Amino acid sequence: MKNTYDVIVIGSGPGGEGASIKMAKAGKSVALVERHFEVGGGCTHWGTIPSKTLIHVIQQFADLRRNTLFDRVTRTLKLTYAELMESVEDVVDKQVRDRQGFYDRNDVDVIQGTARFVDANTISVLEEDGTERNYTADAFVIATGSHPYHPEDVDFNNPFVVDSDTILQMKEIPDTITIYGAGVIGSEYASAFRGLAVKVNLVNTRARMLEFLDDEISDALSYHMRDEEGVLIRQNEEYERVEVLEDGVILHLKTGKKIKSDILLWANGRTGNSSNMGLEDLGIEIDHRGNIRTNEHYQTALPHIYAVGDIVGFPSLSSAAYDQGRYVGTHIAEGTCETHLVQDFPTGIYTTPEISSVGKTERELTEAKVPYEVGRSFFRNLARGQITGKTAGMLKLLFHRETLEVLGIHCFGQNASEILHIGQAVMYQPGELNTIKYFINTTFNYPTMAEAYRVAALNGYNRLF
Repeated sequence: MKNTYDVIVIGSGPGGEGASIKMAKAGKSVALVERHFEVGGGCTHWGTIPSKTLIHVIQQFADLRRNTLFDRVTRTLKLTYAELMESVEDVVDKQVRDRQGFYDRNDVDVIQGTARFVDANTISVLEEDGTERNYTADAFVIATGSHPYHPEDVDFNNPFVVDSDTILQMKEIPDTITIYGAGVIGSEYASAFRGLAVKVNLVNTRARMLEFLDDEISDALSYHMRDEEGVLIRQNEEYERVEVLEDGVILHLKTGKKIKSDILLWANGRTGNSSNMGLEDLGIEIDHRGNIRTNEHYQTALPHIYAVGDIVGFPSLSSAAYDQGRYVGTHIAEGTCETHLVQDFPTGIYTTPEISSVGKTERELTEAKVPYEVGRSFFRNLARGQITGKTAGMLKLLFHRETLEVLGIHCFGQNASEILHIGQAVMYQPGELNTIKYFINTTFNYPTMAEAYRVAALNGYNRLF
């Protein structure tokens, strides 16, 4: 393995993968540094892949238990956490093999170890056996991701206190769990554990759940989790301290409430993996949450050093990180990138049922005084929803009253994260192609959930007259 490259990428998550493969295909010599013993980054090993796999397996189990056709079989059906994790580990192993294959086929050298900048063009990599080697490059891409935020007064060494990484290491399914933080991660795990019949306390530090969502979708999620799934949601609360007992943990809230449970899952914020990398010595600016500041081209204070993915903060999505990596790869290989990334990233939240959205919310359009109209399709009225029994949820289209341009798409229901992309493809078409008339005049397979677009478009169009 050589010591000098055109580009060195630090981190093998989606951002690092997107950048390194793009540059390798452009003819650059590329090395990728990964501190874990396998490629894939946090997305593959602790984040997106294991959590979504776990959620999917639990949903399958819950659906089976609810199916009256198998009532006699499922009445005594038990599932252990170890059995759940076997399914998770199987998918993770497959993902690792796939990711490693990408690097092998594109001649990207993978260096195992922890990287630190020695100077603006040199990094030192500390290998597991203590060996240090220096590598130089003309450009660098930092894609080191993030980790769960840990307040100093909470003891995460105690087995009763876990975060979104260590929850995958639990030995058994608890009877009760308290989740502090009702963001995407907290909401997803709240739904998952209810699927295992665990009593769930969800503590939200804000006045409403997932405030970035359209208000109607946020309210629908709160209602469904509380009234349909039985999650106890406490809004607008903050912790005062965490008390660990011999048989569980008590979360003390500033309002005087005390919540006792077997496990406390801390899901309140993340911190960028930027410490001990020598970045400050290079004049690269890092904020209080460990995120690196970049310009519109993802360049740091040193133009030849880029940063992508969770390490730059919002939107902290695996999908966005991959696209950012490909953008940077093009920028480095060609000196510019004419194709700019869209500003409105689709959001996928894997609660039960799922939530997905792209574009503007009603609140944003109202504040901007945009004359919009709303079209809705409720899944309970769709033949496919009735056939599958997945009747909870809706598709909501926001469009301009005069031009009929699609301004926002919001979906709450089974396979929402898949359904959304039909509308997204139309939403970003130029001119007259981006109107609700596309949905009205298109023939959808019947019965399908995609038919919701035609129903919602007609529902909204009829409001104009």
